[in-house]
Amino acid sequence: MILFTVTPVAAITLVPLYGFTIGYSAYDWAAFVLMMGFCGISITAGYHRLWSHKTYKAHPALRAIFALGGACALQNDVFHWASDHRRHHQHVDDNDRDPYSAGRGFWFSHIGWILRTYPSSTRDFSNIKDLQQDPILRFQHKHYLALVLIMNIAVPAFLGYLGGSVIAGLLLSGLLRLVLSQHVTWLINSIAHMWGRQTYSDKSSARDNPVLALFTYGEGYHNYHHTFQWDYRNGIRWWHFDPTKWLIMACSWVGLTRDLKRCSPLMIETARLEMQYRHAAERCDALANAETLRARLEAEYQDLKHSLELWAKHRQDWYDAKTSELHDQIHERWEKLALRDSYKQARYQLKLKQQRWRELMQGFSNLRPEAY
Repeated sequence: MILFTVTPVAAITLVPLYGFTIGYSAYDWAAFVLMMGFCGISITAGYHRLWSHKTYKAHPALRAIFALGGACALQNDVFHWASDHRRHHQHVDDNDRDPYSAGRGFWFSHIGWILRTYPSSTRDFSNIKDLQQDPILRFQHKHYLALVLIMNIAVPAFLGYLGGSVIAGLLLSGLLRLVLSQHVTWLINSIAHMWGRQTYSDKSSARDNPVLALFTYGEGYHNYHHTFQWDYRNGIRWWHFDPTKWLIMACSWVGLTRDLKRCSPLMIETARLEMQYRHAAERCDALANAETLRARLEAEYQDLKHSLELWAKHRQDWYDAKTSELHDQIHERWEKLALRDSYKQARYQLKLKQQRWRELMQGFSNLRPEAY
């Protein structure tokens, strides 16, 4: 209670007071931004996608950096954080077993679960035995308090000293950065379970919120994450803002990460199609000519589903052919090109039927029950 009360109050009073009376330099703000990114990425790429979900493997040097960044973020050590998060996914929305269940409201899921001891937050490390084998994480767990003091006081003070003002460093890179980085992370527990779209599944309260992704280093695509939690990506489209994904991918180019896990496109598109079909079917039932519309919907759904499966098969055959040395040695070039052409044709047909499906969904969204 003291920590989470004093730090925000100090941030909204001391930080602007110093700014108005003395002022911050461009260097001070640059150091603040870098420290924010360091803490945020350490939580999303390290605590979350690496250790909680094992979506990829990382070099010891990168793991050590993430462990330091997590201590800087002051969100507990990896053992506690990952244990809580794995229980959250296992018992999502269960008020009795989900440590930060959104079913108990915004305040509880955002910060209330930290301020008191609840039955759902009982410490149990039985679900992180794999993490307990990591010497880096054992070191962080054992020396967590010392690392917190170093990363939250010594490092900001040193950065401030380099910029000409220790106090400015402590206020911006230390205090303000600490408060903002904590609450930005907690928004995933609260807002990402309350506002947004359930694109892939409605089995949990998790939602896709692209606006939230801008502030949480890509974690806003939360419905996708809860549906396919083993994927190292949260934003799967090229236009999705997911800097955590970009960092993990970039690190794989220089050998710092490996074995990046991705969900198959067939599973992703099938899940999306199922949700669209269910919503359209529910809308059909509210219309007077429901039987006719439902028949058309079912026919289009089955047609698109078949095209999707066919595309996935041709896609896999083509990619297997491109990466198979045996294929290059035995088969003629024209056979390989035939596979490529079959894949391209299946992809073209899929795009046409997806366009028809989108038009159908748009038509359903414009229908009004009173018109029938």
